[in-house]
Amino acid sequence: MGKSSLINMLTGQKGLAKTSSLPGKTQLINHFLINNNWYLVDLPGYGYARVSKDSRVKWGRMINYYLRKRENLACVFVLLDSRHPPQAVDLEFMEQLGAEGIPFVMVFTKADKQSGSRTQQNVVTYLQTMQQSWDEVPRHFITSAEDKTGREEILQFIADVNEQLAQEADNA
Repeated sequence: MGKSSLINMLTGQKGLAKTSSLPGKTQLINHFLINNNWYLVDLPGYGYARVSKDSRVKWGRMINYYLRKRENLACVFVLLDSRHPPQAVDLEFMEQLGAEGIPFVMVFTKADKQSGSRTQQNVVTYLQTMQQSWDEVPRHFITSAEDKTGREEILQFIADVNEQLAQEADNA
C-alpha cells in the first residue's frame, strides 16, 4: 500500500487517488477536499520511485518548499514500508521534519504483506532506532489497504487534530 492506496482506504473511495504497481505515480501535489472541511494532500514520494535523479531533486525541492511554507499544515504522515528495516532516507527526512518543528506521525504500510509478528518486529526496530536520537518518538500507526488495518485509528487522529485546530482558532 502506497500513498494513494492509503488515501483511497481512508476516504473509502477506491479510485480517488491514482494507484500504480510502480512507485512514483504521484508527481505533483494533489489536494483532496474531505467532507468540505479539510484537505488531505498527496505529495510525491522520495524513496523508491523509479525516476531520474533530476526529477528526484526537483521533487525534493518542491516537497521541502511546501512543508516549510504551508502555514496551515496540521500534520505530515510519513509512510514507511513495514516490510523493511529503518531506511536512511526515511530517518533523514524525519530528522529534517523534527529540526524544523513540522509535526508528523509515522504510518507503517503494507502490514498485510507479511506476518503480524514480522511487522511488529520491524516497527519495534524502527522505534528503537528513533529513540537513539529522539527524546520522544512520534506517534505511529500500522496500516493495510487490503484489510483496512489502522483506518479507524488514523481517522480518529485526524478528527482529534482538526478539533484541536478549531478550538485554537476559536480562542484566537
